Amino acid sequence: MELLPPQQLAFQRMLDTIRRGFERFGFLPVETPAFELSDVLLTKSGGETEKQVYFVQSSGAIKEGKAPELALRFDLTVPLARYVAQHEHQLNFPFKRYQIQRVYRGERNQKGRYREFYQCDIDVIGKDTLPLAYDAECPAIIHGIFTELAFGAFTIKINNRKLLRGLLQSFGVADDKQAAVLHEVDRLGKMPREEIIARLGGADVGMEATAASRLMDVLDAPGDPLERLGSLREMNDVFQSGLDELRRVREGAIALGIPPAQLVIDLSIVRGLDYYTGTVYETFLDDVPSLGSICSGGRYDNLAGHYTKSKLPGVGISIGITRLLSHLLESPAFASVTTTHAIVLNVDAQLSTEYAKIATELRTAGLNVEVFVGDQKLGKQFQFADKSKIPLAIVMGGNEHNAGQVKIKDLRTSMDAAQKETSVARDALVGEVKRLLGEPRSP
Repeated sequence: MELLPPQQLAFQRMLDTIRRGFERFGFLPVETPAFELSDVLLTKSGGETEKQVYFVQSSGAIKEGKAPELALRFDLTVPLARYVAQHEHQLNFPFKRYQIQRVYRGERNQKGRYREFYQCDIDVIGKDTLPLAYDAECPAIIHGIFTELAFGAFTIKINNRKLLRGLLQSFGVADDKQAAVLHEVDRLGKMPREEIIARLGGADVGMEATAASRLMDVLDAPGDPLERLGSLREMNDVFQSGLDELRRVREGAIALGIPPAQLVIDLSIVRGLDYYTGTVYETFLDDVPSLGSICSGGRYDNLAGHYTKSKLPGVGISIGITRLLSHLLESPAFASVTTTHAIVLNVDAQLSTEYAKIATELRTAGLNVEVFVGDQKLGKQFQFADKSKIPLAIVMGGNEHNAGQVKIKDLRTSMDAAQKETSVARDALVGEVKRLLGEPRSP
């Protein structure tokens, strides 16, 4: 993904907002190498994932006919598992980490999808156990970040995999068939109910039509899911455990400030069966459902079981920053931004030293300032400043200099005669610029 500077600034500010949201809840930054040992990276993958991995060889290894030992990371989860296992005795548990880095996948480029893209992840890793309060904290983090990003109304949907597993057991679905059933359950809301029931009766699943229909009734019925599920009889311990956890997570998240209307229990939220074991989340922009889930995650029993004998349960979320950026850039509300607060125009070449002093004073006061260098006419300089979206232009010619005055032109207004212009004393320049900008912070 390559962006023009105004787009890159918008992207950086999105990342800054996400980073602040993570740190507000006490998460600490971690970075891992772009390369991992192939054996480590592919321990928990294979199949389609392995087909998308970029393997890395040096020219020397190629000449010697050696097999590649390194690969580019395709997500941040496997590197985290390796990191926690490797540094387990140096980390303080529960370990709260955030990671914002590029990952690489050899797949066909599509709109909003690239071979190199960012992931923004947080995870809380426990030692042996992890309190359920962290499951409630994750949606609160999501709510804070997306409220600040101001992309519009959004909904956080939650569910619990234990509840689903217990429900399938009560319907007599064998353990080796549950993955196939949940794959079809994930189609709720995306495919007609009758078609899902027909698929559940197919060879891969083999549910009886009556059982499949009753399962859909339980999952897709109107009303409060917690009340409906709580009234079901003869449910097993796995189901009851999942239902209890779902209640506690919802109550905890609401206590952390999420409006109840934005935290919706959706029994069709599944995520990956082999990875998530408890709470699961997905987040959607209400006005742009075509984007799909823009932030998802959940609870897993043991992060690093392939790399250590310690039990390291965790819970985490990942934000789809690339999809969010593509939505922002296509939005009519997108406006180019700049890091520059003001530009000092070159009205008189003999005053170049004075222009440098003005810029230095403003920079010392915490403002970002550019000095126009060149002999272009003043009109061309204003055009440059306007196209660069710089808010203010500082203008001082010989007459102003002799009178101890400076003109400030507000370029946020039109470029015609109605353009706002202020004359101030030279020693009052810094204060007036700050007043006009509303005391900006340096980006």
